[in-house]
Amino acid sequence: MAKCHRFVRSLSVGLNILLLVFGVLMIAVGFSYDAEEQTSAESAKWSRGHGILVLRIFGPITVILSVLGICASVKDVKALLILYSTVMFVAFVALMVVASPLIQDQAKMDSELEARFRNMTPLYEADPQVQTELYKLQASDHCCGLTSHADWKDKIPASCLCVNSSTEEPCVHVTEQQPSIWVYKKPCGPILKRYQNVLIKVNIGVISAFVTVMLTAMVVSLVLGLEKYWTTPPVEVTVDDNNRVKYQPKPSLTFN
Repeated sequence: MAKCHRFVRSLSVGLNILLLVFGVLMIAVGFSYDAEEQTSAESAKWSRGHGILVLRIFGPITVILSVLGICASVKDVKALLILYSTVMFVAFVALMVVASPLIQDQAKMDSELEARFRNMTPLYEADPQVQTELYKLQASDHCCGLTSHADWKDKIPASCLCVNSSTEEPCVHVTEQQPSIWVYKKPCGPILKRYQNVLIKVNIGVISAFVTVMLTAMVVSLVLGLEKYWTTPPVEVTVDDNNRVKYQPKPSLTFN
């Protein structure tokens, strides 16, 4: 039983160390978005809000709770372990409330992106930051416009141009009157949608892993905190002078 107790306590410490690492990473990633959002395309910002909120709020909370859990497990303070488990459960419920919009975002992402695409055309009048991001995407992924090259009207940027239709990426004429100008046929909108879907799926995967560790740490700590209620202490059997059998705990082996 003593070996089992040591194992459970070590497991609790290990899980809380893992939570501490999670918390530090959440803080670092959550606040690193400040600089990135200033240069990101507007169409990509809307899907990040809930994920950033989860990182910025629950990062510090996770660090504090993990330190509390480590101290309670190392010192084996039953009351502190029960308090830790209770607060961890409250944090878990709050995390589910805050993170649940991520699931909803994934379902409505396509329709919202389509609406944003329509609001940004013609693209030559779009925000300069949006144009800069689109230039990069068009050059790297050989696409043009959000729904087609017509989104740029008659002001086609150089990043849309391809040599001719014999390239690996299909090309089309800008107009029949300009047969010498070829642009990429593939639109960039579906690529942006795919990027945003991947982003939300990664967020959901990370949150799922974090929740799994959180729940496991909570259960293990609760087991340690309530140990005296489910652990049967070792007993020793003695026989007195009248041949009566007596059972009593072995004080030297009972847990503190």
